[in-house]
Amino acid sequence: MANLSLKHIYKVYPNGVKAVNDFNMEIADKEFIVFVGPSGCGKSTTLRMIAGLEDITAGELSIGDLVVNDMEPKDRDIAMVFQNYALYPHMTVYENIAFGLRLRRIPRDEAHPNGKFTKEEINSRVLEAAEILGITEYLGRKPKEMSGGQRQRVSLGRAIVREPKVMLLDEPLSNLDAKLRTQMRAEISKLHAKLNTTFIYVTHDQIEAMTMGTRIVVMKNGFVQQIDTPKNLYNYPGNKFVAGFIGTPQMNFFEGTLKKEGNSVRIRFDHSEAEITVPYSYFYKTRPDYLDGEKKVVIGLRAENFSIDPETLKTADARIPFKVSHKEELGNETLVYGDINMEGDGYVESTTRIIIKCREDVDLVSGDVAEAALDLDRIHLFDKETEVSILPRVPEYNYLDCEVEGGKLNFLGQTVELPPAIACEDGAGELLIPSDAIYAGGPIKAKVVGTEKAGELELCNLELGGRRLFAVAPGEGVEAGVGIDMKKIAIRRGEQEIVHPMPLKMRFEGKMTKRKETEEVEVKGKKKNKKVIKFYLSIEGVEFPAPAFITSKLIAALTAKRVFETALSFECTPYGLVPGETGIPATVERILDYGAEKFAVCRVGEQEVYVKAEEELSGEIFLTPDFNTIGVIQTDMDIRIV
Repeated sequence: MANLSLKHIYKVYPNGVKAVNDFNMEIADKEFIVFVGPSGCGKSTTLRMIAGLEDITAGELSIGDLVVNDMEPKDRDIAMVFQNYALYPHMTVYENIAFGLRLRRIPRDEAHPNGKFTKEEINSRVLEAAEILGITEYLGRKPKEMSGGQRQRVSLGRAIVREPKVMLLDEPLSNLDAKLRTQMRAEISKLHAKLNTTFIYVTHDQIEAMTMGTRIVVMKNGFVQQIDTPKNLYNYPGNKFVAGFIGTPQMNFFEGTLKKEGNSVRIRFDHSEAEITVPYSYFYKTRPDYLDGEKKVVIGLRAENFSIDPETLKTADARIPFKVSHKEELGNETLVYGDINMEGDGYVESTTRIIIKCREDVDLVSGDVAEAALDLDRIHLFDKETEVSILPRVPEYNYLDCEVEGGKLNFLGQTVELPPAIACEDGAGELLIPSDAIYAGGPIKAKVVGTEKAGELELCNLELGGRRLFAVAPGEGVEAGVGIDMKKIAIRRGEQEIVHPMPLKMRFEGKMTKRKETEEVEVKGKKKNKKVIKFYLSIEGVEFPAPAFITSKLIAALTAKRVFETALSFECTPYGLVPGETGIPATVERILDYGAEKFAVCRVGEQEVYVKAEEELSGEIFLTPDFNTIGVIQTDMDIRIV
């Protein structure tokens, strides 16, 4: 059994097409992971890179504690099940399942002097796999004498007998009819529970993904859109694509505007007369500039989050009218189609079409005008241009009204002394506090009103001055008080940002170089000079010896021929630049004093660079990157190598 680690995995073909772009994921032992997305999204390519059937352009793939980038497929201890079964037609089922074991080489010992499985071992494994899959009675048949579902079981059996660390399945059910697919979904889930090993499953069918996976990876155009549990993907989609891809029927999407009016927000639906007013508490996580009544947003609600039940309509806080176009009766439920634009037809997918899922009997007919109640707890909002959720589970910022007066920051009834690094004129403005800038142990007394798990993050909900604040994993002791990391805040006045957060990432340009050098070595007690090739990283014109782990990753990703011709970017943090007697020349321009921490603002060429100042820094200094924390990016293709 094994866990998998995929770090900055890329697949770039010779014509420059990026099939997979910066794929990052940690897969725990025994997980059932599903890659899902439309054709051409990169899911099968990623699976094939894990299997070793496709070369990895850049990145690091580990199975267990072993990096397997350059390892042959047969040595990775994985088994793969293909879409087309790939059975040998002239062999019986027994022979098909046993074939791989007969070819496989294993370490020699007393029981296996030839480095192969014995006939008894092969027979035992084949019979055990056949029993698990329910195909024992078919072992003597040829594949042509079996149905599609039975052939797929044989294909699974051939993988099972390998007893692999990881099972890879590439759309194994796509050739089956609907009934068989449903049956085989259950069989594969049961098989995962029995084998107790890691499964990675590729499909374009979101129903398969939702019913089988412990976690799902949604992909589009080579990019990972979201990784989460089926339930979280359904309830908390990170963007419009995920929201529309997961769920049947597709989520309803309307265009409109949001206007904050006191403690309420008025939602207007474009191209219709529909309009509702909801409490502002539903939109605490939304950026204020989306609530100006001008900025266009996409409003998403699933079909089951509308109701036309008379009793529900009586007590609903929000209702919108729509004109019925048609309905689909599916036995246990009915889909009612319509349009919130009274001139629309409800048949064509548009920003005013509405689909409502009903459990009760529906006596509406085409042309009727009715009302639908909205479940406001299930509303989703997306930016119209970027399609990213503007009502995220983990908000990037808390947006608060504030006032600066005499070097003090006033907000929500609190007064905080501004550090010397933040100097701005007195006046009112908008304070932006990142959710990861709030920490436990400060002087601000806030009430903890709840916590929620958002993927791997824990979000703490705080109440302060009648407002909600969100803090990412602030640590223990929040009840005693919280503080704010002042280097991360911003203050706006109108369109102008008068206080900027301190940059936490900087990039330097450079490349990799090599030189032939003479090195003194000892041979049989005598010292001799030997010619060796040394590798260097040239950063802003200064050469540093290249660490072996960076050298190997660069050569593997870019090839030994191209690595010295390729422009590179080196990414550092203020904590990853070390002042010393040699390195990149820099001039200290000023010191930013944030109280607990001080940073030197330096000039390197035309760039401003921020450096953690453990001691007083001034004048001309030299900076050396910490190569254990540095990021290395291939500039032209924007491929992260390290």
